[in-house]
Amino acid sequence: MTAHLPKRRTQRRGLRLWPVGPVLALTFAVAVLVSVAVFYTGWDLLDARGLKPEPHIDSTTLFDLVKLSFGVVAGAGALVALVVAYRRQRVDEDGALREATRLHTERFTTAVAQLGDVSAAVRLGGVHALAGLADDAPTRGLRQTCIDVLCAYLRLPYTAEADLPADDDEARHAYLSMRQVRHTVIRLISDHLRLAPIDPHSWQGHDFDLTEVTFDGGDFSAVEFSGSKVTFAGARFSAGTVTFYAARFSGGTVDFSRARFSGGRVTFTGAEFSGGTVEFAGVQFSDGIVTFARSHFVGGTVDFADAQFYGSIVNFSHTPFSGSRVTFTDVEFSGGTVEFAGARFSDGMVSFARSQFSDGTVTFSDAWFPGGTVDFTGADGVPPMGLVPPSGSLFPTGLTLPSAWCSTPS
Repeated sequence: MTAHLPKRRTQRRGLRLWPVGPVLALTFAVAVLVSVAVFYTGWDLLDARGLKPEPHIDSTTLFDLVKLSFGVVAGAGALVALVVAYRRQRVDEDGALREATRLHTERFTTAVAQLGDVSAAVRLGGVHALAGLADDAPTRGLRQTCIDVLCAYLRLPYTAEADLPADDDEARHAYLSMRQVRHTVIRLISDHLRLAPIDPHSWQGHDFDLTEVTFDGGDFSAVEFSGSKVTFAGARFSAGTVTFYAARFSGGTVDFSRARFSGGRVTFTGAEFSGGTVEFAGVQFSDGIVTFARSHFVGGTVDFADAQFYGSIVNFSHTPFSGSRVTFTDVEFSGGTVEFAGARFSDGMVSFARSQFSDGTVTFSDAWFPGGTVDFTGADGVPPMGLVPPSGSLFPTGLTLPSAWCSTPS
C-alpha cells in the first residue's frame, strides 16, 4: 500500500490574518462607535436638554479631565494589547496544529507501511496503529483518511476459503492470516460505530467505502449508521455469519446495491430503519440465509428494486412496516424461500409493483394490513401464499392486488 496522504487531505490553507494596522484602526473605530452609542443612550435615558456652559473650570474639573485623558490612553493601550494577544494566540494554535499534523503524518506513514508487510502480526500492528491514529487525529479530515485506508485494506483482493486449492497448506495458512487481519479491521470499525456521537473516539458521521468487499464473517451488531455515506455496493457475503443485529440506520445513505448474498448467514434481526436511505437495489439472494425478522422499518427509504431472490432463505417474518417507503419493484422471486409471515403493514408505502413470482415459496401467512399502502400493481406469476384474502372476507384497506389474483375488487 502506498504510504502517503492523499493530496486533498494534506493540503492545508495557511493561517490568514489581516495586517495589524487595519485591524487596530477597525478596533478603534468600533470602540468609538460603541462609546458614542452608550453616551447617546445615557443622554436619552436622562432626558438631557443641553449642556451647562462653564466659562471657568476649577482645579477639580481640570484634574477630572486629566484622569479622563489618561483613561482614554490606557483604554487604547488595552485594545492594542488585546489585538496583539489574540493574534499571538491564533499563531500559537496554528503552530500547534501544524506540529500535531506533522507528527500524525509521520505515524501514519509508518502504520501504512506495516499494512504492506508480509507478516500478519506486523499488519495487525498497523491496523491497530491506524485505528489509534484515527482516534487521536487533530482534524476530522485526517481521521477520515485513516478510515479510508482501513476500508481500502478490506477492498484488497481476497480469496475466500471455498476458493482455496485443495490440500494446499501454505495457501490455507495465508488465508487464515489474512482473514484474522481483515476481521480485526471489521471489529475496530464496528466498535467505533457503537460509540455515542459525543464520544471523542466515535466514528459516526464518517464515510465508509466497503465497495465489493468479500465478507466471510463479521459483527456489525448494534452499530449506528447516521449522517454519513456507507457503501457495501457489490459486496459479497459468501460464508460465515455477518450480523447487523439491532443495527440502526437512522440517517445518511447506506448502500447494499448489487450485493451478493451467496452463502453463510446474514442477519438484520432487530435492525431499525428509521431515516435516510438504505439501498438493496439489484442485490442477489442466491444461497445461504438472510434474515430481517423483527426488524423495524419506521422511517426513511429502503429500496430492494430489481433484487433477485432465487436460492436463499430470506426472512421478513414479524417485521413491522410502519412509516418507511419500502420498494420491491421489478423484483424477481424465482427460487428459494421468502417469508413475510406475521409482518405488519400499518403505515407508509410498500411496493411490489411489477414483481415476478415464478418459482420458490413466498408467503404472507398471518400478515396484517391495518393501514398504509401495499401495492402489487403489475405483479405477475403465482400469488404468494396467504396474501389473497379468502372469497367473501373483508379486503384489507390499502392492499392492491392484480385482478388476475382475486375476484374481489380492490
